[in-house]
Amino acid sequence: MGALFPSRLLRSGRSGLSLLTAAAIAWPLMTVPVQARGPENIADVAEQVIDAVVNISTKQSVDVKAGGGAMPQLPPGSPFEEFFEEFFKNRRGPGAPGTPGTPPGGGNTPRRANSLGSGFIIDASGFVVTNNHVIADSDEISVILNDGTTMKAELIGTDKKSDLALLKVTPTKPLKAVKFGDSDSVRLGEWVIAIGNPFSLGGTVTAGIVSARNRDINSGPYDNYIQTDASINRGNSGGPLFNLNGDVIGVNTAIISPSGGSIGIGFAVPAKSALAVIDQLRDFKEVRRGWLGVRIQQVTDEIAESLSIKPTRGALIAGIDEKGPAKPAGIEPGDVVVKFDGKDIKEMRDLPKIVADTPVGKDVDVLIIRKGKEETKIVKLGRLEDGEKQASLAAPKATDTPEEKSAVKKALGLDLGNLTADARKKYKIKEAVKGVLITGVDANSPAAEKRLQPGMVISEVQQQPVTNAADLQKRVDQLKKEGKKAVVLLVVSPDGDPNFVAITLQ
Repeated sequence: MGALFPSRLLRSGRSGLSLLTAAAIAWPLMTVPVQARGPENIADVAEQVIDAVVNISTKQSVDVKAGGGAMPQLPPGSPFEEFFEEFFKNRRGPGAPGTPGTPPGGGNTPRRANSLGSGFIIDASGFVVTNNHVIADSDEISVILNDGTTMKAELIGTDKKSDLALLKVTPTKPLKAVKFGDSDSVRLGEWVIAIGNPFSLGGTVTAGIVSARNRDINSGPYDNYIQTDASINRGNSGGPLFNLNGDVIGVNTAIISPSGGSIGIGFAVPAKSALAVIDQLRDFKEVRRGWLGVRIQQVTDEIAESLSIKPTRGALIAGIDEKGPAKPAGIEPGDVVVKFDGKDIKEMRDLPKIVADTPVGKDVDVLIIRKGKEETKIVKLGRLEDGEKQASLAAPKATDTPEEKSAVKKALGLDLGNLTADARKKYKIKEAVKGVLITGVDANSPAAEKRLQPGMVISEVQQQPVTNAADLQKRVDQLKKEGKKAVVLLVVSPDGDPNFVAITLQ
């Protein structure tokens, strides 16, 4: 191996040679560390699996304004004037402005829009995995192998929530297939290889490390992406992320980038999640997810302290679907789910993923904490319905209705009143909503920070129902005497949407 020297010395002429010689004498010979080059077997893995990575080409019909845009305004005599004039003239087709037989202004002409992505073969019989967004709304799908062979593909099924799709081709020769590996065993800093086939020019290989696991990028309810700095560029969506054993540990799906190119922040659906979806698409041509029938929200430190939950964990049940599986099992609003089917629920977003992956119809043990005590409920899991609502902590809509005068003294930074017929009419509160009406909110209070507003109704204080303002004030005073730092309120919107809110006691 040669010595490692600063590159500027190699360009310094005669005087540089003396420096180079001196440096060679003074410095010991150094070789480039293996870690700087990456693992030695990246090339071996790439050679082993690259024929299983394919290009996904789609076509769809779109109606566009003929002519495809106007020629840019250029200064008179610009050297680019002739070039752009020729370019835009060539883009005009039948129906374009300025062509024979076309009325002024042109017309609408259907065109074939093409898109490109990547995928990979998981079965030699012809099953291919890609992203749903690669093939969405397409009329035709083609799979192009690494050697250029093109085959028409049949769409078996898609899943928008995980952004996965399964295709099927009929091969005329044996296909190279790859298998899913264990994404749960992937470690931070582990070397991975991303391979795509974005322009049907053959596979492109990039390498990097696992930057993070279980990333939530707010793309859906089941986010748990693997983050990698292996370059994932345009057209690589749907391609596989390999470990150094040649197993697929993820499906490359998204990047964060201001320009559309890789800046070292890419995301892949873990193999464990992808495999569960792909198996169902192969068996049923759709995904059948478990359904608990609850609205949930995060257990904050304030809520955990108020409900005597140590350490802070779990998913707080904010509402129950009257027709869902949780209702007959005895699960109630205010319960905190800390374990589901033997799996720990460390935070709110763990519950939807675990429920979704549990077989429909299974009898499941659900460990909850209710009023400081653990209880186990048995739920016969249902099937997720499209209309199921996920808990949201978004700000409620503002109201222009003027505030009423307070019926009781301020508590928690709130003006409170009894829920009368006139109040229901004024704030359009449904008859099913019971509790104490919020008529005003102190702008500098903790309640304002929690986005409480006039027209909302407090139905429970510390998991105890309240029916009038005096009762609520009495319960808050008792909590202060007990030394509680915060109080948990079940706040219901005028249309009946419940949400638990923890407010610091002043």
